[in-house]
Amino acid sequence: MAIAKNPILSGFYPDPSLCAVGDDFYLVNSTFAYFPGIPIMHSRDLAHWEQIGNVMDRASQLPLQGCGHSEGLFAPTIRYHAGVFYVICTNVSGGGNFIVTASDPAGPWSEPCYLPEAAGIDPSLFFDEDGTCYYIGTHPNPKGCRYDGDWFIWIQELDLKTMRLVGEAKDVWNGAMRHVVWPEGPHLYKKDSYYYIVHAEGGTEFRHAAAVCRSRSIWGPYENNPCNPILTHRHLGKDYPVQCVGHGDLVETPAGEWYMSALAVRPLEGHTTLGRETFLARVVWEDGWPVVNPGIGRLTDTVETGLTDRKPVEPERMDMVYDFAGMERLGDAFLFLRNPDSDSYSLCAGEGLKLSYGGCELTRKASSVYVGLRQRHHHFRAETLLSLPPCSGQGEAGIALVQSNEYHLRLALIRDEAAQAVQINVYLCEQGIDRRIAGQTLSVQPNEDRVEIGLSLEVRGLTAAVKVSGGFGKVKVAEDVDIRSLSTETAGGFVGCTVGLYAAGGDHKDACVVFKNLTYSEINSEGSVE
Repeated sequence: MAIAKNPILSGFYPDPSLCAVGDDFYLVNSTFAYFPGIPIMHSRDLAHWEQIGNVMDRASQLPLQGCGHSEGLFAPTIRYHAGVFYVICTNVSGGGNFIVTASDPAGPWSEPCYLPEAAGIDPSLFFDEDGTCYYIGTHPNPKGCRYDGDWFIWIQELDLKTMRLVGEAKDVWNGAMRHVVWPEGPHLYKKDSYYYIVHAEGGTEFRHAAAVCRSRSIWGPYENNPCNPILTHRHLGKDYPVQCVGHGDLVETPAGEWYMSALAVRPLEGHTTLGRETFLARVVWEDGWPVVNPGIGRLTDTVETGLTDRKPVEPERMDMVYDFAGMERLGDAFLFLRNPDSDSYSLCAGEGLKLSYGGCELTRKASSVYVGLRQRHHHFRAETLLSLPPCSGQGEAGIALVQSNEYHLRLALIRDEAAQAVQINVYLCEQGIDRRIAGQTLSVQPNEDRVEIGLSLEVRGLTAAVKVSGGFGKVKVAEDVDIRSLSTETAGGFVGCTVGLYAAGGDHKDACVVFKNLTYSEINSEGSVE
């Protein structure tokens, strides 16, 4: 039997939603200000997952210009009905709630069909036994919010032919607890003649929880589960290693067993840099109600899925090695900030990944020239070999660890051809203000066309170290850099950190920095590769 190790998706994979189609399982997550949007994962055993594409991979599908890091795409839901896959989501920065469809989950997905009459966020779809489709979502209390987070869950029929809501919208639930805040992420199911709403409440922080209610009619009235919440870690204290659990979605296997995906975080010393991750839990039904991890009542380190172990042909590696010189396209795992300018990026055979100078700084809420990967481990090393042109116009390039445009760490290289030197600066940006915390000036050979330099960013929990290498030898530029400010607790928002390559500034717009490769490796707390 397959054994799922929690989190099943480590790093910045929030707001999971999953569905089953025969023996196949598909899962999607929020991406907020990153492009492409909504990664789609596939599994045959709920334990081993591989990315097969991104739902929103065209600029026409996903306007993100000017949006904040924790704006953009919120909480997608994936469903399947009658040969069609549906993803419904909210772009809070442009268009609101929308639906996209595909016959193949790997894509291509349709252009978004917006639902201007659908207020609020966190939409989901439910297909009843007669084929009728219903929209369920959450919006502010129609009678006026009595306090922040006083929202209601509502339902309305959706006409699949016109992709428009029809009939009367009805508010059906506003949470399991008294004076609950943020009843959100609702999903609707039907089992044994009951309609069930599984939803989150308490806010997506320490008091986060999953709860459930049910009714004989889809329109209610819904009765509260007397054992709510069905999953939370808020009672385990702030020192418990897994916190903020909630936002559950249920799935049934072909054998009739049930599981729940949920989000949670794994802070270190009270600081969360990885963001909200995807976890899995076992579900059984008792007295007509779902019970999560019976006898345990919390998320576990591992979950026996009851399915045949289906490891990918290529086993998952803890390190990711990208040789850009030999790649025809960047993989699906790579992320850009907002809508990238395609003219600023190019893969050149035999050379590498070219990033153009002249773009805006990472401190701006704009489409900076940046391509990154999710930080997936508390302890990791990111390394690259890059080639600096002789004329970059004082533009900088290097590696960045990004929580947001206001909070990030940059390893910035600037070539000064006149001085025959390369300036290496380490900047920690906090509240949008750069602070130079370390720097070195290294001599290079005169009249050298391009200067090759190796960059290494090593993160050990909440500290970082920076090293460079080249014709000048190996140099340690900074160590024990405090990066606690790159956590959700300080920076706020809903995202985790990404680590990637960037170029910015300069007045030579035709100048490019060439990145030969990128390696991401998990290490132990002392810095050795796992």
